[in-house]
Amino acid sequence: MGKLMHEPGSRRLVEMVDVSKSFLARRRLGGRRETVVAVAGVSISMKRGETVGLLGESGSGKTTIGRMLLKLTEPSSGRISFDGASLEDLGGAALKEFRRRAQLIFQNPFDAFNPRFTLRRSLSEPLLVAGIDRRDHAARVENALELAGFRNGRTLIERYPHELSGGQLQRCVIARAMMLDPDFIVADEPVSMLDVSIRAGILNLLRDLQQRRQLTALYISHDITLVRYLCERTLVMHRGRIVEQGPTEQIIKDPQHPYTRELIAAVPRRRVVAG
Repeated sequence: MGKLMHEPGSRRLVEMVDVSKSFLARRRLGGRRETVVAVAGVSISMKRGETVGLLGESGSGKTTIGRMLLKLTEPSSGRISFDGASLEDLGGAALKEFRRRAQLIFQNPFDAFNPRFTLRRSLSEPLLVAGIDRRDHAARVENALELAGFRNGRTLIERYPHELSGGQLQRCVIARAMMLDPDFIVADEPVSMLDVSIRAGILNLLRDLQQRRQLTALYISHDITLVRYLCERTLVMHRGRIVEQGPTEQIIKDPQHPYTRELIAAVPRRRVVAG
């Protein structure tokens, strides 16, 4: 079985080399099932503490990339490694350790929690999986909620998801992701389901957490303004391939690929050029 290396001196934490992923499409009436290529020969490398944006329209393969990096979907070919170990080889204790260190921030906070469970139970689930002593759960949950911007988390933990607003729920999603002090997060369209009026607060929280915890973070989005605000480097994805990459400001101000230029042209100019 593979083993996570924990190499503090190594600058690279996440690496994807020539990765492809294909799915069998649903069979049409009287027809054959067709193979759909979601990701084709993608290579990505992320340094420790780096924030990277994966930018593209719906159906470009972005979410599949994120799921493969978290070992939630297996690649059809290619190699993915985390902290020097191949994800394909991880098992047992090493896989459990990877699950602690790599976390997902969901797109839809309304689907992220079981509606029948209180927030206390839902937020405690990662601690149970990690084998954390139950006597420490309450303090850890409250600390995570405080980290996510709640001044008094105790007033929330006995509530059910439907009793919270979308913004509150997304903060709880972030709190759960931070519960085990991860090194790497994948945030898939983290504010797309929220009202415009509360997006800024969530984005500020994410940026603050990344800076305070020195997280390595991949932000998946179709929103150029989000990527510009959070990410130092951006990869542009189109039809399963990375068509352009570089420093985010350079990508926005001097796009080289026609698809990148289309994405930027589709955004009101004042939103793109605003500092």
